Amino acid sequence: MPIAHIAAINLESSDPGPLARFWADMLGGELAVETPDFCAVKTDSVFLGMARVDGYQPPTWPSVERSQQIHLDLAVDDLDSAEQEAVRLGATAEDDQPSPERSRVLRDPAGHPFCLRG
Repeated sequence: MPIAHIAAINLESSDPGPLARFWADMLGGELAVETPDFCAVKTDSVFLGMARVDGYQPPTWPSVERSQQIHLDLAVDDLDSAEQEAVRLGATAEDDQPSPERSRVLRDPAGHPFCLRG
């Protein structure tokens, strides 16, 4: 039996509300907590929290200036359609795509990198 289970993954941002709505739409989750300083998205397997940080600066991956610190990998059935939907919801695709036939690198509205994996 495991000692622990993932309770939440928390992301920093300057404005947690829009970021939480983006991730709720991306993951098919629901907004479980919404305050000006913290929001949480509940899915079947995890809570994803968004915390307000004054002076927030997004990661600069692939530069080490402000490393990505953490990123999510999302399993998808169709890379092209998942990328299009993510962009429609507010993500931006990275210019640098190391293996576009297997995965796509995007950023959420607060600048956190994440990957779609087919």
